[in-house]
Amino acid sequence: MYLLSDYDYDLPGERIAQMPASERDGSRLLRLARNSGAVFHHHFRDIENLLYHDDLLVINNTKVIPARLKGKKETGGKVEVLIIDYYQGLKHYEETGFFQCDCLIRASKSPKKGAVLLLGEDNSLSARVEKLKNGIFEVKFFTNGNFIEILKRTGEIPLPPYIKRNFSVSEDAKIKGKPGDKENYQTVYAEEEGAVAAPTAGLHFTESLMKRLKKKGIEFAELTLHVGYGTFVPVRVNDIREHNIHSEYFSLSRQTAEHINKAKKEGRRIVAVGTTSVRTLEFLADDNGRLHPASGMCNLFIYPGYRFKIIDSMITNFHLPESTLLMLVSAFAGRENILSAYKEAVKKKYRFFSYGDAMLID
Repeated sequence: MYLLSDYDYDLPGERIAQMPASERDGSRLLRLARNSGAVFHHHFRDIENLLYHDDLLVINNTKVIPARLKGKKETGGKVEVLIIDYYQGLKHYEETGFFQCDCLIRASKSPKKGAVLLLGEDNSLSARVEKLKNGIFEVKFFTNGNFIEILKRTGEIPLPPYIKRNFSVSEDAKIKGKPGDKENYQTVYAEEEGAVAAPTAGLHFTESLMKRLKKKGIEFAELTLHVGYGTFVPVRVNDIREHNIHSEYFSLSRQTAEHINKAKKEGRRIVAVGTTSVRTLEFLADDNGRLHPASGMCNLFIYPGYRFKIIDSMITNFHLPESTLLMLVSAFAGRENILSAYKEAVKKKYRFFSYGDAMLID
């Protein structure tokens, strides 16, 4: 149960979704009954018939920022910068007027401390490497204008590393008159900027589906957890209990906390949309399953043996082998149930990971 190899499974490469479904709620939905391990096959739009009329869905309203910047070194040579701690940079920006944060840098030759980078098509953004530690670069950005606005203009939406394409979806989308990754890799309720990866379980919702759910009596409550690049960092220890999980900024308002506490007291189900919502709720819940408003950094690592305090059901995507997210869903539904459901999903040709299909675990 605690060995990393316990969370491995076979996944053919063609099952990794490289593109989103043509319609958000047209993706497939595998329902897993966690008590029995039974599996049922649906489409995501069927979820309005699978949820209870008084369920409370908790969604993560984080918004993915255009955190990938392309450019060149001052000395020449292409370079690509990925901001991996936007919240850290924003705090520094508010305090000093300079945006400075941890980044990943890809180049033919790794830049050294003091290296100057010219970013954006018009070189409107420059940056300097301040520190380098364990492959992470601390970068200070310089600009004549508002950094946030320039980032929005020059940056690109960062897709997960397992999405590999030899063309730009944005360009392809323009030709076909369809939305590109800038729209597709964002939930329809995204509001609070700060994530470098999408809370992908929420990508399946459309505004019309949410309206139908509300009409049925189902309510929504919003929280914020800015998904960081650490969600893609592999576990490198054999005993998963020794893994140091990444921290991510969260915020839960008093209004949302009271809304969820009231629903819990009334005996209604709390359905978390995505593992990010799960982590935030469980991190903030006391031993009596009561939430208290707060903001800060969440570093909760959920793996089998964890006692859930607040969530009753979960909507999620299919996760990478040996990942912390696979461990989280295994803690909720049972490792054998999850691996059996995943095996069935592979057999039935479900699409996996960020742009892939969904699961309802109840």
